[in-house]
Amino acid sequence: MSASPFPILPEPAATRVSRTLPDFLPVRMVNEFAYCPRLFFLEWVEGLFAESADVVEGRILHRRTETGKPDALPPPEDLEPEERIHSRSILLSSPLLRVIAKIDLIESDSSGKVTPVDYKHGKPRETEKGLELWASDRAQLGLQILILRENGYQCDEAIAYYAKTRQRVRLSWNEELRSELETTVAAAWQTAQSGEIPPPLEDSPKCPGCSLVGICLPDETRALMNEPPPTPQIPLFPSKIPPQSPPVAKVDRLGRQLIAPRDDLRPVYLNTQGLRLGKSGQVLQAKDKDTLVQEIRLNEICQLNVFGNVQITTQAIQALCEAEIPICYFSQGGWFYGITNGLNQKNIFLRRKQFRLADSDGFCLNLAGKLVSGKIRNQRTMLQRNHIEPDPQALAALKRHSEWALNARSMEELLGIEGNAARIYFQAFQGMLKSDDHTGETGLNFDFNGRNRRPPRDPVNALLSLAYSVLTKDLTITCYAVGFDPFLGFYHQPRFGRPALALDLMEPFRPLIAESAVLNAINTKMVTASDFVRAGSSVALTPAGRKGFFRAYELRMDTLVTHPLFNYRVTYRRLLEIQARLLARYLEGEIADYPVFVTR
Repeated sequence: MSASPFPILPEPAATRVSRTLPDFLPVRMVNEFAYCPRLFFLEWVEGLFAESADVVEGRILHRRTETGKPDALPPPEDLEPEERIHSRSILLSSPLLRVIAKIDLIESDSSGKVTPVDYKHGKPRETEKGLELWASDRAQLGLQILILRENGYQCDEAIAYYAKTRQRVRLSWNEELRSELETTVAAAWQTAQSGEIPPPLEDSPKCPGCSLVGICLPDETRALMNEPPPTPQIPLFPSKIPPQSPPVAKVDRLGRQLIAPRDDLRPVYLNTQGLRLGKSGQVLQAKDKDTLVQEIRLNEICQLNVFGNVQITTQAIQALCEAEIPICYFSQGGWFYGITNGLNQKNIFLRRKQFRLADSDGFCLNLAGKLVSGKIRNQRTMLQRNHIEPDPQALAALKRHSEWALNARSMEELLGIEGNAARIYFQAFQGMLKSDDHTGETGLNFDFNGRNRRPPRDPVNALLSLAYSVLTKDLTITCYAVGFDPFLGFYHQPRFGRPALALDLMEPFRPLIAESAVLNAINTKMVTASDFVRAGSSVALTPAGRKGFFRAYELRMDTLVTHPLFNYRVTYRRLLEIQARLLARYLEGEIADYPVFVTR
């Protein structure tokens, strides 16, 4: 594996903080470790979790085995030989191995022996010898036997009930199983205490069905570990001699797509002033005074966006936090100024590495140069795709600035390169606007003469400011989901209330998402000149205009795009998370370089 120009250095021993783990390891996590050590590390050590259809069905299955209160299992000495007992949801532990288990069901027979029964969603393993337990289930049930025996019960076997095939598979106790369990538990503790994430499985059939596959990114990580993508170098002047072999910056070894290209969950925008959002059961209710305007199911949304004077009840906020649905607050004009989240940011170890590397000037400059270079390349692509007649000199200048950004020797120089490239790009922006709207009663139209802000003084700039604000919100949510602190970046300097890391990650996506959504809103008349009002020197969108823009923005976020490295198609919303997780892999030293997203 080739080294990065600024390699991730190991954390100095003087500043290294040991990871404090719970006293007992849940047996369910030993099951995960036997299935995949990386999955175990992500779930138990880093506290990451994601639902899939199998996870939801499994939870429903286990609810059927639980009563309102856990049953009490009589002490071993009180078990009568002829007494048959069925106890549910029993919590027991093994002080010797430091493991703890919640057992679905414990049965006793006429001899007084007890047998744990564990309910499984899938089906058993079929071999030449017949039906067998999967290795992960064998570890889980074996530990249930061991725990019961340590607590004084007579237990010689366990049963797994597989709901899909309605079959029982038994596991018998022996010394070989004991030795196997002790080795597995010791390895799990060692993995957790090491603080080093295990490598992903290689081309494993386990990955497609794993609920954390979109977080783990096994194939993507392995591909980048084996061959980090080269940083594209753009020549100052195109060569007239065709190359012998065109440069390839994508990884072709990925033979399967493990990521769902679409997400059924949708963001909600509350834009009407005076609305009140409450909760009834698992449904959010938006009311205008006493009139019910809309009902929204909690399990169908991924975020709630509130603009201006919209009230939310405490019950609704609590329900959204419990469901880990972020609430994003905007001013009536669209300025993003706050977010409410549940307690789902658990990965403190990634944030520690983020803070340590943010103090490295060389690392920050290297990463910032890649982000700015990617932004300029995507700006150039936007002009080539959408401009009526792009200026060849402007395209050549953007090429040069993209290369200069990669070789910038200071942050100040990089800021100058970015600013000059932005000036060239926005000078040509008018050529991508194809609206025939004439000046309306307010005297406003879509003539664009350059970027202005705080406040925006024309309709196009008003749309651009709103687009950047909404995209910043989405990347702030993404940073929280991955485990980053969104307020500490590597390019944008810390400033009170500014999500610097979200702004860093946003650089390559400004032209592809925000500016593309603005162009689409204007060119397809989702937003017209009559959707703007002037207040003094500033221009703002009306509520109807914001609604039209949100539609254009969400259409862009739902657009499928081919990832240039992995060659599969994902939505832009999912792509933001992929790129943020790849940055996490880079900071943790798992991959040698951060692949900035650049479209073709």
